[in-house]
Amino acid sequence: MTKHPAPSRRTVAKGALLGAAAVLFGPSVARAAEGAAALRLPAPTGPHPVGLRTFALTDTSRNDPWQPGVREVMISVLHPARTVRGFPRAPQLTPAEAREFADLAPLVHPGLPAAGVDWGAVLTHGHVNAPPLPGRRPVLLYSPGGGDSRTLGTTLAEDLASHGRVVVLVDHPGDASQVELPSGMRGTVLTGPPDPATFRTMIDTRVVDLRFVLDRLGDLPLAPVMDLDRIGVYGHSAGGTAAVHALASDGRIAAGVDLEGFLDLDPELVAGLDRPLLLFRTDGFDEAARLERSWSGLPARRVLLPDANHWIFSDYAHLVPQLQAAGLVTAGARAALVGAGDPAAATAVVRNGVRSFFARHLAAHGPVARPRRSPQ
Repeated sequence: MTKHPAPSRRTVAKGALLGAAAVLFGPSVARAAEGAAALRLPAPTGPHPVGLRTFALTDTSRNDPWQPGVREVMISVLHPARTVRGFPRAPQLTPAEAREFADLAPLVHPGLPAAGVDWGAVLTHGHVNAPPLPGRRPVLLYSPGGGDSRTLGTTLAEDLASHGRVVVLVDHPGDASQVELPSGMRGTVLTGPPDPATFRTMIDTRVVDLRFVLDRLGDLPLAPVMDLDRIGVYGHSAGGTAAVHALASDGRIAAGVDLEGFLDLDPELVAGLDRPLLLFRTDGFDEAARLERSWSGLPARRVLLPDANHWIFSDYAHLVPQLQAAGLVTAGARAALVGAGDPAAATAVVRNGVRSFFARHLAAHGPVARPRRSPQ
């Protein structure tokens, strides 16, 4: 059963915004009677099929910053599979998460439809419990954008896994739109862009989440196929900020990718970064000036995506254009979310750039000796 906190600003804002969305998307709701839009994610490009396992981890050493109790996180581990025959493809969201997100979609990302989408029918290309391909492989951790769940990074993660990496998608309950935990459903505390104090808590919590997951990877059943001497981290938006902070503060991580995340929260920490970093941004991001200031002086390679906007780095790159084609998203909303350009072209640039960056900096016999682990 979905669990919710007592009525709060989030509950009131959700009800008000959903009521407005029902008016704004009247034609979309009418189309819903004809059947929900069928959405698909692009297939990975690598030579290996992809296996997937999901784990719930509990950190009994710290309290959750957003609600009473100890900290819980969910992770999905994607890996090259020996075979996928007989192992079903995983849905992007669990049934309970899909129901929750159907209500939250226009609140989390204005412009998404309030009805007409079966979010639970979106399938990934990860096969549940498929056996891993033997061999020890580099490990990549992913932190999603603020307000997003980990599975909205599926497209890039599956491609990396199909090319021989183990990818760990990390959810951050509390600021994620929804996460189904063994203890129940967790919704988001966010009712809009976070204020500075909330953003500080988000990033600090995410960094500790990432480090905690690193601590636990060696205990997982998939540990034999993880090369924990070759670890990278990447993230989108707030996840990009968290990824770079984790890279700068944890010596186990050898390289990182920031997909349009601000780096002005701890400028001294970032300025002292001496490990490889790749920076992506779009030409449509409305806070590009702040982003560029926060990146100023960093010895990092940069990639600019034209005709794109902030959420092009997530699965919305493909979901939103399909929703537009179904008449459920306007051209303006599409441009504000992912840009007006070709999502396949943008996805190819991101996939190839991230894959080649980690291939170079996490090479089996390259310059990446295991760094000394930073103190907790």
